[in-house]
Amino acid sequence: MTIATAPRTPVRAPARRPALDWRLRFGALSLIWGFSFLLIKVGTEGYAPFQVTLGRLAFGTAVLAAAMAVKRERLPRGLRTWGHLAVAAFLLNALPFSLFAYSELTIPSTLAGICNATSPLWGMALSVVALSEDRPTRVRVAGLGIGFLGVLTVLGAWEGFSGLDAGGTAMALLASLSYPVGWIYVRRTLAGTGNSHLSMTGAQLLLATVQLAFVTPLFTSVPTRFPLVPLLAVAALGALGTGVAVLLQYGLVAEVGPTTAQMVTYFIPVIATAAGVAVLGESLRWSTPVGAVVVLAGAALTQVRRRA
Repeated sequence: MTIATAPRTPVRAPARRPALDWRLRFGALSLIWGFSFLLIKVGTEGYAPFQVTLGRLAFGTAVLAAAMAVKRERLPRGLRTWGHLAVAAFLLNALPFSLFAYSELTIPSTLAGICNATSPLWGMALSVVALSEDRPTRVRVAGLGIGFLGVLTVLGAWEGFSGLDAGGTAMALLASLSYPVGWIYVRRTLAGTGNSHLSMTGAQLLLATVQLAFVTPLFTSVPTRFPLVPLLAVAALGALGTGVAVLLQYGLVAEVGPTTAQMVTYFIPVIATAAGVAVLGESLRWSTPVGAVVVLAGAALTQVRRRA
C-alpha cells in the first residue's frame, strides 16, 4: 500500500523529538495498512469498486490537503512535473487501488493482503531490467525464487488452483506489480525536483482523484442508497489508510530511515489475514499462512543490498 514520491535534497532543520515513539507509530501504520483490505471488502459490499476507490482517494486527498495547509506547503509547479505526476498517480494509486477493490469482489481480503506482499518480489524482478545501478546479488535472486514459491503455495498450485478465482487473484497480483512499476517511473522522472514529499504526494493523490472522477461515471451509476457501514469503511480507508498512513510513513522515514520504515510491508499480510479471519469470518487453509511466511522470507531477502 506504499505511496512513492520523488526524493528531494534534504534541508537541515533543528531536530524536534516527536511526541509519540516511533515504535508506536510503526505499529499504528502496520495496523492501518493491514486493516485496509478488510475495509475494501466492507466498502465493496455497499458500493461499486470504482466508487470505493474514488471515495478512498477523495478522503485521502482531503487529509493531505489539510496537512499541506497546516505546514503551508504549495503544490508543485511546472507542466512537465504535473505530467509525470499524472502517470505516477495512475500507476501508484488509481490503478492498484481499483484492482484491489475489484479483486475483493471474488477473493477474500486475506488473499488480497498476501498478494500485496509480493510487491518487493516484482520490484526485484523489474530492477534487473530497469535499473542498471541496482544489480541483483545471489542472495536477492534466491529471495526472488523463494518468494514466488511462496506465492504458488498460497495459491495451492499442487491442487491445480482449485477453489480459487483466477480473475480476482490475477487482479490483486497485477495491483502489486503496479507499485514497483510506479516507483521505478518516479525514480527516473521525478527525482531531484526540489519539491517536498508532502507536496508531491498531495498533487499525486489529487490527480488520481481526478482520474477516478472521470472514469467512475462511465462504469457505474449514482447510488440510489448510501449504506452507512460501507460508507464509513470507505471514509476510514481514505482518511486513515491513504491520508494518515502517508503522514506516518514520512515521519518514520525521516526518523529511522527507509530501511526500517519499509519493514512495515512484512506486517501487513499478517494483520490482513488476522483481520479477515477474526472480523469477516473468512476461511483459512493451512497453505495460506505457510505460503505467506515463505513469501515474506523471500521478499526480505530481495531487500538485502551488497555492502560497499
